[in-house]
Amino acid sequence: MTLFQRPIIGILLPAIFFSALLALEGCGDAGTSASSDAHSNDVHAEEDARGPHGGRLLVDDTFSLEITIFEAGRPPQFRVFAYSEGQPIAPSKFHLEIDLTRLGGQVDRFSFVPESDYLAGSDIVAEPHSFEFSVLAEYAGQQHTWTFEAYEGRTTISASAAAEAGVAVEPVGPATLTGTIDILGRVDFAPNARATLRARFPGQVLAVYKTVGESVKADERLARVESNSSLQPYNIVSPIDGIVIERLTNKGDVAGDAPLFVVGDMNNLIADFHVFASDLGQIEPGQKVTVSAVDGRAVAETGIANFLPTRETATQTIIARAPLPNPDGAWLPGMTVNGQVEVEKRDVPLAVRTDALQRFRDFTVVYARVEDTYEVRMLELGQRTPEWTEVLGGIDTGQEYVIANSFLIKADIEKSGASHDH
Repeated sequence: MTLFQRPIIGILLPAIFFSALLALEGCGDAGTSASSDAHSNDVHAEEDARGPHGGRLLVDDTFSLEITIFEAGRPPQFRVFAYSEGQPIAPSKFHLEIDLTRLGGQVDRFSFVPESDYLAGSDIVAEPHSFEFSVLAEYAGQQHTWTFEAYEGRTTISASAAAEAGVAVEPVGPATLTGTIDILGRVDFAPNARATLRARFPGQVLAVYKTVGESVKADERLARVESNSSLQPYNIVSPIDGIVIERLTNKGDVAGDAPLFVVGDMNNLIADFHVFASDLGQIEPGQKVTVSAVDGRAVAETGIANFLPTRETATQTIIARAPLPNPDGAWLPGMTVNGQVEVEKRDVPLAVRTDALQRFRDFTVVYARVEDTYEVRMLELGQRTPEWTEVLGGIDTGQEYVIANSFLIKADIEKSGASHDH
């Protein structure tokens, strides 16, 4: 059963926080009125009155209606019970029409048919259950009418206050959804960007000219060695531009087959990503991949270049290799990185920004704006990407909705209690 609650009359929004200026608890009591041709002097409406079934009770002299929205295990449906002098009236004995006016002016009209001991609404009561009621009942030759408000998930904020708080909106419309797959990888030198230097001939190290962290140019000497066989000195030179990343010798050492230096080109890096077998059919060379450091401090755009021809023994993954530009030196070999591969693009007729989505009751919602009023829109969603989420129902094309600081709207509505019980 649904218990209607009172509407929010007004909300004041300071620069950062929303504060309720005027708020009435419950839902649906403000502006309640009733009229009857036969009993115009005896008309009254019970504030917060509830009937035997827990629904909103409307009273006009000796005649009363109890309005409920039944939704246990089924879509929401009006079920309305009638009473005369407190006694139930058979549903076939009275006639009922209800008009619901929603934010923006849409009117939902309901007719009713007898079922069991109540009248059942002709259609589903779509979410949100936030509207102005107009009720017309006929019983024993007399008409009884009521009008009242029953709002949920709604608040009113002036344009200046919303702007000061950074609330921004845009219309719902088409978007291009880019499907992605997340992969994990590691930064390394490109195959031709790392050189391990050894002595050409065994002998004593006469001098060492470079150490770890120092830059070198191609053909620049790093050390000098005297050959044991010829007693002639020769230089150990770098074959590439780069920096010394390992120094494994000192003056006076005897050079043999062991490495003396390792030089790496920091401007020629790659990211090796682990791709699981379940994703191999979707990831292929040429696809764009966004690389980001685990701490989020560095981001780069690149593409999948190729796959290594072997499978990793420990993880049973295939390595996808992507070149990694490093103009600012932000990337270091050995860093763990996240990758996001674009695997498909699809145009959809209706989408909202993913970061605009909020939770309201059991629904995923956005907050629609009509003039200075904001109200939840319960959405049926399709594909979701980090930027856009496809909308299958719940909001119309062109409707403005909150895209920035929507959490402030949510907090204001929750604080004011502008929701009904389900």
